[in-house]
Amino acid sequence: MNAYTLRCQMLAPVSIRDAFAVFEDPRNLARITPPWLNFRIVSPDPRMHKGAEFDYIFRWKGLPLKWRTLITEYEPPFFFVDEMLKGPYVYWRHRHTFHPGEEGTVVTDEVDYMLPLGKLGVVAHQLIVARQLKEIFHYRQLSLNEILCGGKAHWTEPSIAPSHRTPPEGTASPGTHTPAA
Repeated sequence: MNAYTLRCQMLAPVSIRDAFAVFEDPRNLARITPPWLNFRIVSPDPRMHKGAEFDYIFRWKGLPLKWRTLITEYEPPFFFVDEMLKGPYVYWRHRHTFHPGEEGTVVTDEVDYMLPLGKLGVVAHQLIVARQLKEIFHYRQLSLNEILCGGKAHWTEPSIAPSHRTPPEGTASPGTHTPAA
């Protein structure tokens, strides 16, 4: 099965605590997701901590999809990791890191993911999925730039490459991955 890594980075002229605070509030995910996905969090009173689970609903090509995520690692204000428990991917692990620098905070998004359907999933990735993920994360970078610092950040376009990491065992069917504790 083919695994991929999406990566993007931003240097925002804000403190590490201010940058982390924006990401730490799960409700902000709707603010940084393109409107065409009709994304909304459905978990009541979402609060970030290790072990927290969040449920989302969004639309892709008009189809309603559900997504459940688990916060598997959480070390404020330096990083946190969310992993998909249920959703459209075989595997999805999103690491958010925050590093203080002289000119502000370097915010890095790194997503390791795998699609279902074997060779058909590879073709779908080449034709549709990679482009749409780049569009989603491009929108995310633009939105975060405005939210964090009024458009004063420097950021990289999202890139996708084959992953050199090995997904955990048991990552074999869509939406059934259960991360190790």
